[in-house]
Amino acid sequence: MTTQQTLTRVELTDAIVREVGLTRQESSDLLDRMLELVSSSLEHEGLVKLSRFGNFQVRRKAAREGRNPKTGVEATISARRVVTFKPSPALKTKVDGN
Repeated sequence: MTTQQTLTRVELTDAIVREVGLTRQESSDLLDRMLELVSSSLEHEGLVKLSRFGNFQVRRKAAREGRNPKTGVEATISARRVVTFKPSPALKTKVDGN
């Protein structure tokens, strides 16, 4: 995979079919369920730890003043929750190529 290529659900499903040997439907259902579990956990508990991959965490961002870059008009950006990702040392090493 090149750095410009996007990994899609279809490609992940195909990889599960190849690597695990499930049917395409079972693989798709497995991937959907796993993503639903991650999403649900982030929504309710705010933290997902995947060993040797990394941590997803929900953080709160406070309201702040911002500016529309086109018009320059100031506006209040409301408080919100955002998902952050911190890669594991193993993933960092793999990405770095060492």
